[in-house]
Order: sequence, then structure tokens, then C-alpha cells
Amino acid sequence: MNSTRLSKDPYSVIITGVGGQGNVMASRVLGSMLVNNGFSVTIGETFGASQRGGSVMSHLRISETSSWSPQIPKGTADIIVSLEPIEAVRVLAAYGNPGVILLSNTRPIFPVNVIKGDAAYPSVEELKKSVRRLIPHSIFIEATEEALKMGNPILANIIMLGAVVGLNILPITRENFRTAIGERVSPDTVDLNMDAFDLGSRLGQQ
Repeated sequence: MNSTRLSKDPYSVIITGVGGQGNVMASRVLGSMLVNNGFSVTIGETFGASQRGGSVMSHLRISETSSWSPQIPKGTADIIVSLEPIEAVRVLAAYGNPGVILLSNTRPIFPVNVIKGDAAYPSVEELKKSVRRLIPHSIFIEATEEALKMGNPILANIIMLGAVVGLNILPITRENFRTAIGERVSPDTVDLNMDAFDLGSRLGQQ
């Protein structure tokens, strides 16, 4: 059962990825889940290249008592959720600390310079080893692979959101998700989103 209180106030969450992965959708759903439970949430978003494939990062600052600036100070994130592994490393470099919790999807999305052969992309195993040396609480999830098995790769963002709830740290529940996602998707896709969320919740309990 998730706690009904925050372990610190404000509590800072970053959701990062690249354009087209549903990063903004995930941050808005998470924000709604918390607001519906009586918390104050401010969300700030930054975008890289405007076209599909540019970096996208959402800052969520969660409080029981007041509204905070949406910008999380460097080095103070509590949870980083990354929909793409190299983005996890990039955000950790700026906002990570020894106590941060990282949840990262394992499926890379290669930037243009890598596709053109002008740069190399490290292997996911190398990334995992590097991150785990610095961040003890790091969970890597094959969210895209699982979403493909469900028939829609975009569900990776919902799987990752479920993993956040599976940590049992934030004061949110499965029913909070059902309410929030029901406000954003067609009724005939709610059950599929719930299945993705439940899978992610199990994976987040690693």
C-alpha cells in the first residue's frame, strides 16, 4: 500500500525522453493523479529540437502545502523516470545525487548523428554498469519490448508510469491512475492502458 504522505516536501520528479515517446502525457497523468489526491503539483517542461526525436523533460514538484517553482534545482531530483537510456544519463548528470531513484526504459532511440555515423551510442549494458556504479537504486525496464507485445509501443510511457507507482513511494494508487487516464483516452482503450500500468507496477517492484 502506498504511503499517504510525502517523504519530503517538496518532492521532485523528472520524466525525460525524446519527442514522440509520450513524455508529456506521462507527466500530465502523474500530475493529475497527485492533484486528485489533494496535493499541489507544478509542472515545468523543456523541449530540445522541436521535431520528433528531440529531448523532452518534465519537472514535477509535489507538495502537501504549497506551490513551488516548477524548476527543480540541479542535483536535487528524488526520482528520475527516463523513457530512453541515454537521456537517463544526461539528466542524471545534471539533476542526480546519490539518493536519487532512477527508472529507465532500455530501448535506445538513436539521434541523427549516430544514424549518420558521426557519433557512437554506448551499449545499454555499458550504460547500466556506469549508472549503477553511481546510483545504487537504478531499475532498468524493457518497457518498449513489453509494449510491443501488447500491440502498441507508445504504451511504454504507461508501463514506466506504472513502475513509478510500483515503487510504493508516492501517495498515489491504481485507482488514481484509472481516473486520470480515463480523462485522456477513449473508453475502449482504458482497459489496455490499465494492463500496461499493472505490468509496469510489477516491474517497478524489483
